[in-house]
Amino acid sequence: MTMRRTDVAIIGAGQAGLAMSACLTARGIEHVVLERGRVAERWRHGSWDSLRLLTPNWLSELPGLRYAGPDPHGYMSKDEFISYLTDYAATFGAPVVSDAEVRRVTHAGAHYQVETSAGAWRATALVVATGQCDSPCIPPVAQQLSPYFHQLHAALYRSPQALPEGGVLIVGASASGLQIAEELHQAGRHVTLSSGRHNRLPRHYRGRDIMWWLDRLGILDDRPADVPDLGDAHRQPSLQMVGRRAPSLDLALLRKAGVRVMGRAVMASRTAIDFANDLAATTAAAEHKLVRMLERIDRGIDQRGISAGAPEPRAPVLLDAPAARIDLAASGVRTVIWATGYRLHYPWLDVPVLDRHGTIVEQGGITAAPGLYVLGLRWLRRRSSSFITGTGRDAHELAREVASFVGRRQVKVA
Repeated sequence: MTMRRTDVAIIGAGQAGLAMSACLTARGIEHVVLERGRVAERWRHGSWDSLRLLTPNWLSELPGLRYAGPDPHGYMSKDEFISYLTDYAATFGAPVVSDAEVRRVTHAGAHYQVETSAGAWRATALVVATGQCDSPCIPPVAQQLSPYFHQLHAALYRSPQALPEGGVLIVGASASGLQIAEELHQAGRHVTLSSGRHNRLPRHYRGRDIMWWLDRLGILDDRPADVPDLGDAHRQPSLQMVGRRAPSLDLALLRKAGVRVMGRAVMASRTAIDFANDLAATTAAAEHKLVRMLERIDRGIDQRGISAGAPEPRAPVLLDAPAARIDLAASGVRTVIWATGYRLHYPWLDVPVLDRHGTIVEQGGITAAPGLYVLGLRWLRRRSSSFITGTGRDAHELAREVASFVGRRQVKVA
């Protein structure tokens, strides 16, 4: 096998990998970006047809490329964002190697050896940029259901037309579950939504997109040291939000529209699922966190003297649902969609940097293995680290560390 050499190998050509590539290119650091498919592969095959970004266009930017289109306050569709990433890679000639699925990474001596389906590379430094949405996570309860049901993870959902006829149970009520529930309900499906722990924010607040306030007041740049319980912050589900100018979407609006909202799915038995009596507790907890965030925004507005509209009238979202066993087949459910998030999975990484859960142990993206870095994970360096803009900001900072490490190694070799 021919061994190619480079200073830095980046794994993944999504927003994280391309952001790092842009920053290393600007510093004149030789590198390669290894991608199992094409640029933005996960966006191409891991999201539904009508998906739009949760961040407005003016905030969805990567190093060296600001949004310059006609709708800065809109929200890019999936296809528009794929085009954005493709164009972004072209602007600086990102050295992407497509169809290079990583099979094994080892560390020997002063180099990393990366074996892929497209050949092998030896690199001084390695950046794992596969992101937060790695491997779809489906809970064990799914195995207890009858094969009668068509089951799929939200990553494989495309559109209402692609599902079998009949009702749909969606398990998980964060951003994906909430939006898919609305789309299926509007398509005429009978939808049951199982909600566990969740977070929510309004789309707009005091005359601005909520992201404008989070960015302007520096909340997106909160650092891990600012958080009382970083472990809990890592485990928080994604926001209940939708990328559009229309009013916010929440559990109360879905229930009012006719979606059956239940608590957490805890057990299954062939055609039936048991739901916990915890909806009141989880909606109350989400309401409490929402109030704290809005109060923080209000304080920031007052302290900085920013001109803003008055707080909009807002009804708390406090729902209840009894513990219940629902026979899904008898109630017409044919499909179960698991909107239950992702787990980090690095079966190819043969370097001792993983904890017992399979997560890369890092601090600010820097691991204990010399020259091994990670980018695109939640709360890596800031609150927005897994957002597009936060990934770019992290990449700019982390690229300095990578460049410094490569420079020190080159001096030693010389």
